[in-house]
Amino acid sequence: MKKIFYLCLLFVGALSVQSCLNDLDTEPVVELTLDELLAKDPNAIEGITSRLYASFALSGPDGPESSDISDDAGESPFLRGIVNLQDFTADAMKNRWGDDGLDQLTTTSNWDENNKFFRYMYNRIYYTIPQTNNLMQVLNNVDFEGKTEVSAEVRFLRSLAYYYQIDCFGKGVLATEENIGTSSPLPESSRLELFNYVESELLAIENELPTTNDYGRANKSVGRMLLAKLYINAEVYTGTPRYDDAATYISKVIDEGGYSLSNDFVSNFSGDNYSSTEIIFPLIADADISQSYGNTTYIINGSLSTETMPINNFGATDGWGGHRSSKAWYGLFNKVGADATDDRAKLFWTEGHAYEMADYKKWTDGYPSIKFRNSNFSGTSVASAFSSTDFPLFRLADAYLMYAECAVRGAAGTDMGTALNYVNKVRTRANASTINSSDLNLNFLLIERGRELNLEGHRRSDLIRFGKFTGGSYLWPWKGNTLNGASIPSTYKLFPIPLTALEANPNLEQNPGY
Repeated sequence: MKKIFYLCLLFVGALSVQSCLNDLDTEPVVELTLDELLAKDPNAIEGITSRLYASFALSGPDGPESSDISDDAGESPFLRGIVNLQDFTADAMKNRWGDDGLDQLTTTSNWDENNKFFRYMYNRIYYTIPQTNNLMQVLNNVDFEGKTEVSAEVRFLRSLAYYYQIDCFGKGVLATEENIGTSSPLPESSRLELFNYVESELLAIENELPTTNDYGRANKSVGRMLLAKLYINAEVYTGTPRYDDAATYISKVIDEGGYSLSNDFVSNFSGDNYSSTEIIFPLIADADISQSYGNTTYIINGSLSTETMPINNFGATDGWGGHRSSKAWYGLFNKVGADATDDRAKLFWTEGHAYEMADYKKWTDGYPSIKFRNSNFSGTSVASAFSSTDFPLFRLADAYLMYAECAVRGAAGTDMGTALNYVNKVRTRANASTINSSDLNLNFLLIERGRELNLEGHRRSDLIRFGKFTGGSYLWPWKGNTLNGASIPSTYKLFPIPLTALEANPNLEQNPGY
């Protein structure tokens, strides 16, 4: 299925849909009309939509050196940006390379509008959105079997891109198929306006998305999961809590999605994780067909080094020696390594490495994470330079912990007994001890989310939602560019709007504090 999914990209050459980052209103350039294309090959629509899905995992359609945008093909893919901005800016993961702005992320300090990693994410978001708009404009004028479901998938992907704009930058422009062709720069839309738009889109397509879909494509549960994430962060995004709504939709995911926890935690992060019963929405990788320096290749190779580790054991032929976790992550466990009882605490490489990260640029300071690996969980596999491990953007364990959080926050329709059961399911699967109802509080849940979900693109958003990201109430190694951590300003809850975006659209204003 993974190979079929990416082979569909070959169809894209028949329909050229183009966009320019400096002109969000670019008209679609179509060599064949969609109805003509579908008449020649009814399956072509799968290839076109697959191209949109791939924009979240790949740099471009022609291999790891190709790029959809003018930025560096290796550094700028969407998933790489999620890891850089969500995990490296937070407490758990640190990167040692320090190249041209990466130090600013890993030390959560000195952020400014010229940092290329902020630009990469912004540009990727506003590459994907116009592509979905162009396709929606075409879809609105043709008829074919399954059109409603395809249109809903495209609208989901647009909503997913806007979700990251809301979370990372807070505001932007609202570009849709309705304003394609507008000659003047689009006006700035506030965080609330973008929130309301994404909410309305996800509500509108909830019953249009298929109940089940091909692997790697959106179904009802995928749309509901994104809506629940929007609602659980609503107080941060809009100032108004929406935990009742978050509970409603996360319950639908749990009760109606048909997912179950995988028997083994590590199986969700191995080269054959496409067989997981737990992953709700993956970003697909394939070492042969969808090579990229920006999908899980970045996580796996970046966390390995022949200096201290047998990288072949983890299915890799290259180790880049970049990422190590700090004690803010492995310190959440009583023990780490072989002596740990919690399976998740065994996923750190400790041999040859120091517990303390006295120097975040020194490879042997801190423990590399071996949570993600390119080796198969079941059966044999061959080590490769690129990863075949899919990235679990949404999975059931996250849904369980989201439900529990909603319950602790007093959301209507939740039950603390059910919440406790969900949390203990997650912990039992990891061979961690169960907890009692007296243990279930917000502080515990933030820690448990760290143990369960780190390196999955949630940590910065979690810390902000729990009031632990900015200020000095919670410090971690190298926060504020200080060994033992220092307070950072509240303005860091948002990233700065990149200078290139400000120059391209005079209607945009910089976020406060930058």
